[in-house]
Amino acid sequence: MARQVLGRALVTAKWLSEAVRAGRVGPSLRILDASWYPPQERNARQEFKERHIPGASFFDIEECRDQSSPYDFMLPSESHFADYVGRLGVSNDTHVVVYDGDKLGTIYAPRAWWMFRAFGHKEVSVLNGGFKNWVKEGHPVTAEVSQPTPAVFKARLNTVLLKTFEEMIQNVGSLRFQVVDSRPEGRFRGTELDQGLESGHIPGAVNIPFHSFLTETGHEKSIEEIQEIFRDKKVDLSKPLAATCRKGVTACHIALAAYLCGKRDVAVYDGSWSEWFHRAPPRYKVSELKRNKA
Repeated sequence: MARQVLGRALVTAKWLSEAVRAGRVGPSLRILDASWYPPQERNARQEFKERHIPGASFFDIEECRDQSSPYDFMLPSESHFADYVGRLGVSNDTHVVVYDGDKLGTIYAPRAWWMFRAFGHKEVSVLNGGFKNWVKEGHPVTAEVSQPTPAVFKARLNTVLLKTFEEMIQNVGSLRFQVVDSRPEGRFRGTELDQGLESGHIPGAVNIPFHSFLTETGHEKSIEEIQEIFRDKKVDLSKPLAATCRKGVTACHIALAAYLCGKRDVAVYDGSWSEWFHRAPPRYKVSELKRNKA
């Protein structure tokens, strides 16, 4: 049964509930809750303790990151990632299913999905519709915390899936790859604050807010609808593409959407606007607000 979804970016709640009921969660299948919320709004770890998918472990994005970086959620080192997911019972042979509990359906799960792929793990899927729809469809939940047997995971960073600040700066002049920004339109245009930062965008970037790829119920849209969204924005999926956002999280929705269309090599600019704002020269921060003031 697990083989049917290997290599797929999405699994359905029906498929996962059948796997849970059949007792397949273990060394060959691990479920990770990758929820994160602003601390003043919700407590992801506490909510996990109260209810989660049976057999799931909590993937703490606050722990599994480069904690020496001034930016929010930069990738950890290979050894840090390997040690962290190994403690969650994930080996290189494990099929990993990630989900989160956001009210939209999914926000942080695609970041965890991309992190696994960035460190060389191909058998990773996002639960389509997230925990919200898992509960809505009546699938089981539990407060029982599982203790997975630690496993050995060997991580190898795939730099094809990652863009650095230096590469993004160079691309402003060379235009070697397309850039899609997944933030809301107001933040992209620079007409509203971006979580306390002045907003705007990288020169040449195209704006596709990440929720464009989600249905009203919080599921991923069909491949045909996703392809149409990219076409409408004149994004060519046959050419190199990088995604950016505020802190490298919703950019992973762009990578996921493109993956569903057959494009496996979308890179994510890990530092995104939080790094670009602090490091890029003023002329490389496009903002309608600044232009109007001028």
